[in-house]
Amino acid sequence: MNLSRYRNTVLFVLLSVIWGSSFVAIEAGLRTFPPVLFAALRYDVASVVMLVVVAGLGSRQKSYQWRPATRTDWLYVSIGGIFIFGLYLALVFVGQQYVTSGVAAVVLSLKPVVTPLFAVTLLPNERFGRFQIAGVLVALLGVIVVANPTSLGGGTVGVGLLFVAALVFAVASVLTQKIQTTLPTLTQQAWMMVVGALFLHATSAAIRGVPSVSPSPTALVSLAYLAFVASIVGYFVYFDLLERIGASEANLVNYVVPVVATLFGWLLLGEPITENTILGFLVIVAGFVLLKWATLKRGVVAVRRPSRSLPGASSSETVVVSGNVYYRR
Repeated sequence: MNLSRYRNTVLFVLLSVIWGSSFVAIEAGLRTFPPVLFAALRYDVASVVMLVVVAGLGSRQKSYQWRPATRTDWLYVSIGGIFIFGLYLALVFVGQQYVTSGVAAVVLSLKPVVTPLFAVTLLPNERFGRFQIAGVLVALLGVIVVANPTSLGGGTVGVGLLFVAALVFAVASVLTQKIQTTLPTLTQQAWMMVVGALFLHATSAAIRGVPSVSPSPTALVSLAYLAFVASIVGYFVYFDLLERIGASEANLVNYVVPVVATLFGWLLLGEPITENTILGFLVIVAGFVLLKWATLKRGVVAVRRPSRSLPGASSSETVVVSGNVYYRR
């Protein structure tokens, strides 16, 4: 048991470092890559690797569904690919041109807060209490603090784009919950990456045509890191951790990632750490605590009384992660 806990801690820290540093890799790559094309190239590489993996599983296990087979499967993959891996990433990469790695990570940590807000609107049997409403409002206040609207400028534009990205992610995550599919999680991600990459390439071409790009060695290293480490290694670490500790604890990585991103941005890129960024992050975390107050209380009870089941505890939970785009039913 102690060895298992130690392993889970190591995986959690590793995941936080991988996803936190991915914001720094994006920042470095944006210095020579056009933002939307950069996002597209990232998932060109990652999708090919993932398709090879799922195709290999399909050849070894005849029962394994390695590709979408029904209209429902394709609808599910298309919504996730276009919005979660496409539009969301386009907004993130464009928005991060105007802000530091830490600010980007802080604003995107809002995703687990706003996703339940759309779930209440779009899904049956979802309810919001006073704590949940207060949590969302407090978290939104945190974004305003980070944006610092009194200094109206590029930073505010960047925060606005990242905030819209968080909303797009939240809506698409909830919409995919409404679609019933039997696709394995690995297959979902692989084909969503393919659709997302195609969407990003089409968007990049519509915005800039076919740009002439001369990426620096640093930008190429950043691209490789995002494709292989952040998107592939991070994926397997995350879902291994998810199976071991559950969604509630795994989701806490969202609130370690901004700290890692801020520190790495400061150490590697010399990005400033402002009081607004720190204060805004703390306010968003406070909003998350209010939103999840009932769940956190159940978790405390579970620790004190591990042998008893908890009435009303949910058997499944929306998984929203920061730094990368993953969603599990």
